[in-house]
Amino acid sequence: MQRPKIIYEDKWILVVDKPPGIITAPFSPKDNFSLLQLLNKESPCTLYPCHRLDKETSGLVIFAKDKETQKKIMDLFRKKRIKKKYIGVVHGWIDKKRGKIENFLFDGFGYKLSITHYRVMIRRPEYSVLEIEPVTGRKNQIRIHFKQIGHPILGERKYALARNYELKAKRLLLHALELEFPHPENGKILKLSSSIPEEIKVFISDSKGGGGDEAI
Repeated sequence: MQRPKIIYEDKWILVVDKPPGIITAPFSPKDNFSLLQLLNKESPCTLYPCHRLDKETSGLVIFAKDKETQKKIMDLFRKKRIKKKYIGVVHGWIDKKRGKIENFLFDGFGYKLSITHYRVMIRRPEYSVLEIEPVTGRKNQIRIHFKQIGHPILGERKYALARNYELKAKRLLLHALELEFPHPENGKILKLSSSIPEEIKVFISDSKGGGGDEAI
């Protein structure tokens, strides 16, 4: 497994680039291997997760260095003051250069409004590369939304069957690329970004798409 890369750190928060294949934080006492536990082994202070990424998804994750800061960051998420941008590769050619997926998803307690915006960056007959901005943060929202419109994320094994699609990927091709939010202590706007994973770059360059359309 790749080591998590520190993207930003100060007295109050730590932002890291999570590799795929590891959960963000334990769901139960039985979970003994997570990004949080890995970071806490090396951190001089106890870290607290402010949100989660799916195990299969890579990208930016915010941790707080105290419970008060954790609460502030989680409040920013609830108030939708944290802008999140992902890059993802989905099966098939998406017709609209820009689009919005809006419906209700079940979160364990009831159905809640869920909204995802996307912009097509590259299109090929077999796949599309998208810039994705979730407005809400339901569990597995992006993965479910694109499955619902018939364009599941490449490498998807939970919401789609690989055998139903010609193109394959060794991992889920979804990455939390950018975060923008006011600093919980001083209000200064932080704009943080990570690199596009090699697995996604290599897949794009190696894919057999021809007669495509680039909209970057």
